[in-house]
Amino acid sequence: MQDFRIEADSLGEVQVPAGAYYGAQTARAVDNFPISGLVFPRRFIGALGLIKRACARANMDLGDLDPRIGGAIVAAATEVVEGRWDREFVVDIFQTGSGTSTNMNANEVIANRAAEILGVPRGNTVVHSIDHVNMSQSSNDVIPTAIHVAAATGITEELMPALRHLRQTLTAKAAAFDPILKSGRTHLMDAIPVRLGQEFSGYAEQITKGLDRASHARDALLELALGGTAVGTGHNRRPCFPGKAITYLTQDNGLSFREASNHFEAQGARDSCVEASGELKTIACSLMKVANDIRWMASGPRTGLAEVDLPAIQPGSSMMPGKVNPAICEAVTMVAAQVIGHDTTIAVCGMSGNFELNVMMPVMAYDLLESIHLLSSVSLVFADRCVGGITANIARCEETVERNLSICTALAPRIGYDKAAAISKEAHATGRTIREVARQWGVLPDEEIDALLDFLKMTQPGVPGRSG
Repeated sequence: MQDFRIEADSLGEVQVPAGAYYGAQTARAVDNFPISGLVFPRRFIGALGLIKRACARANMDLGDLDPRIGGAIVAAATEVVEGRWDREFVVDIFQTGSGTSTNMNANEVIANRAAEILGVPRGNTVVHSIDHVNMSQSSNDVIPTAIHVAAATGITEELMPALRHLRQTLTAKAAAFDPILKSGRTHLMDAIPVRLGQEFSGYAEQITKGLDRASHARDALLELALGGTAVGTGHNRRPCFPGKAITYLTQDNGLSFREASNHFEAQGARDSCVEASGELKTIACSLMKVANDIRWMASGPRTGLAEVDLPAIQPGSSMMPGKVNPAICEAVTMVAAQVIGHDTTIAVCGMSGNFELNVMMPVMAYDLLESIHLLSSVSLVFADRCVGGITANIARCEETVERNLSICTALAPRIGYDKAAAISKEAHATGRTIREVARQWGVLPDEEIDALLDFLKMTQPGVPGRSG
């Protein structure tokens, strides 16, 4: 039998595990929401610790919180920031939509730990979870603030560095592959030639634009609801409290957080989270496009495109010996699908603001932070275990260019579209190349045909045979 202590909240007495730092309201939530086993991640818990510490400092500055109690709260909240008590954050993601249970989980852990720091056994109300730790706050402004702080920090510290690394890796491949000619493709069908490096430069630019989108997502989250208290009016906090608390948050975190310009918007709506998730979804779509292109180019090795070779990171089949699959590319596409799914959930959550409060914040927070983490992790894996080791099959690329029927496009300005199409049709029917049919038909002197079918020039702007 587990040992318990008895604590009380406004509904009455509750059994709490004797060794727990959390208290009565958290224990009720554990009983009420045995749903998924999913709990808030480290980054969100750390954000709660930052907020509680900043609020305690602000309340002490204003003379509202006893410095002895406030100092203990600051010390306990610092331990939460550092991750010492993550195991005490036990409330399921699928809980009350305001996240009140998780806010109280933080309040109770910090209160009990602060009491212990003061030499008082946990379970005592010398440091009160609401009167002291939650002073000048409400779950309704703390939880949206924690979402913004955690997500903005994750984007800055995790996602953007990962995207920079992936961009650098793709840019290096673009430079290395720039001399290599290959067939372009539209609709998965042969198109005029491109350079392999040009394709990879496009991928690098997608990630560059992804970095811009990540920056926009972060900036959308810098306004904080802290100070709105229960409904956005700021009742039960001093007018200068949010400015002081947010200044401490900014000093501790390094990001330029600011008080919301309108607290009713900041608590009744979660549009900034929806906006940020939309940017993450676009980054996911970019990664899926790049990963799919690369695995198409690597298909084969003998009966596919086989234009590039991917690093062989693991056996690809439990049945077919020697088979190697584009496993990293597939992992990227699955992450992209997950992030797109999270975005749909977040959009539905964002619609669920009823009057002065959104009531789907916990799952919105979880999905937003998981999207950031998944995109960050898979970008690093994609760069290091796939893109960085790609090699080009130059002979295969060159072979496909000469046999590409769409190179007849270079003849069209001189002989007309219809004649060029007829040459393409004949080449396809007979298995010959465009060059061979054009020479046989004598549409132009051989030297001019060869000059027009200069594949490198076909990858550059201009009209064959015309200057300027």
